[in-house]
Amino acid sequence: MKKIIRVLFITVALLMMPAIATASSVDINHANAEAISTALKGIGDKKAQAIIDYRNEHGAFQTVDELLNVPGIGEKTLQRLRHQLSLGDK
Repeated sequence: MKKIIRVLFITVALLMMPAIATASSVDINHANAEAISTALKGIGDKKAQAIIDYRNEHGAFQTVDELLNVPGIGEKTLQRLRHQLSLGDK
């Protein structure tokens, strides 16, 4: 019986992993380039650094849509990542 419960628990945990992984968000106003590139699929080191550079030059992002002003970030990329992005404390 214990073995069945253990197998069920592990199965449920494995099934929930993708939902947990996509539920995390990245605070684009505070995360460093490494955190951004690691957390956001399709955002490499150069684009992550471009986000940081834009933030340093223009101040905190007021909206997620401001990412469209960052070179290399287009509408499709923004829509794909929107659910993972947060602004934290501006």
